[in-house]
Amino acid sequence: MTGKIIAVIGGGSFGTAIADIIASNGHEVRQWMRDETLAETINRDHINTTYLPDYRLHPGVRASTDILWAAAEADVVFVSIPSSSFRTVVASMKAVVGGKILISTTKGVEAGSFDLMSQILAEEVPTARIGVLSGPNLAKEVVAKAITATVVASDDEALCQEVQQLLHSDYFRVYSNHDIYGVELGGALKNIYAIVAGLAESLGMGENTKSMLITRSLAEMSRFAVRMGANPLTFLGLSGVGDLIVTCTSPLSRNFRVGFALGKGKSLEEAEAELGQVAEGINTLRLVRDKARELEVYMPLVDGLYEIVFNKRSIREVTRELMLGEQKTDVEFILQSDSKDGV
Repeated sequence: MTGKIIAVIGGGSFGTAIADIIASNGHEVRQWMRDETLAETINRDHINTTYLPDYRLHPGVRASTDILWAAAEADVVFVSIPSSSFRTVVASMKAVVGGKILISTTKGVEAGSFDLMSQILAEEVPTARIGVLSGPNLAKEVVAKAITATVVASDDEALCQEVQQLLHSDYFRVYSNHDIYGVELGGALKNIYAIVAGLAESLGMGENTKSMLITRSLAEMSRFAVRMGANPLTFLGLSGVGDLIVTCTSPLSRNFRVGFALGKGKSLEEAEAELGQVAEGINTLRLVRDKARELEVYMPLVDGLYEIVFNKRSIREVTRELMLGEQKTDVEFILQSDSKDGV
C-alpha cells in the first residue's frame, strides 16, 4: 500500500495510539483535537502530554484544531470522540467526508436515541463506507508497542482489508468480523462490567468471585446484545470476551479505576475527577439499564450497579441480593445436537 493521508479525529489516548501506528507504517496522519496547546506540543515535541506523556510519537503525526484540514483530503477517517459529543463532531465535518471510509473507535451509546456510533455515522454521512474498530486495546500498551490484537467490523470486505493493511505491524494485528453491531455492542457493554470488577477489586474479593463476575458479565452482555440483533458467537472473540477480560482485570482501564474508587467510598463525581478522562461505562450504564427494562432482558449485574452508583445503596446489600436472586443456566447459547438422544 502506498502512503495515504489518514485522519484521526480526537486527541485522546486511543486516537493518539492509532495515529502513531499508522504514521509508523509510512502514512501521513492528520490528528484533530480541540486543545491548540496540545496540538502545538505534539507537532513540536511529538508527545501527547495530556494522555500519553511517557511515550514519544512518530513524527509523521501532525496535529491541528482545524477539523476540515484533517479530514478533507484524508483517504480514511478514524473517529475517536467520546459518545456524548460524537454526533456533533461528525456533523461538523460531514461536508468533506462523503464517500470516504469512516471508522469509529468509540465504545459507547448515544443518550436519547440509543444509537451506536456506526449508526450515527450512517445517519450523518449516508454515503460513507462505515466500520468500527474494537478489542482489548489499552492505549498505553498499544503505544508502548506491546503485542496486541483488535477487530475491524464492517459488511464491506474491501474496507476491512484496507484497515487491516493500515494498522498491521509486528506488534498490532487486526482481525475482521462482519457483525458490526455485535462488535460495537461488545465494546460498549463491557465498560459497565469493568466498573463492577473495579468495585470487586477494591473490596478485596477473591479470584473465585472475579472469575464468576467476568463469566456472568459475558452471559449478561451477550444476552442483551442478541436481543438487539447481534450474533452471540461474536462475544467469544476479541471484541467480546477479549475486551471484557482486559477491562475487568487491568488498572489501566478507565472504567475499572472508576469502580475501584467507588468501592473505596468516593463519590461518582470524585471518581470521575480523579480519572481526568471520560469513563463511558457510567453513561452506558444508565442507558442499558433503561433499555434492558424496556426489552425485558434479565441483567442483574447492571441493575445492581445502577442501584449502587445512582441510588447510593450499600454494596454489601446489593451483593447479597444478587447472590440470593434468580438462578439461571450457565451457558445460554448452545448449539443443539441433531441426534435424537441428545449426545
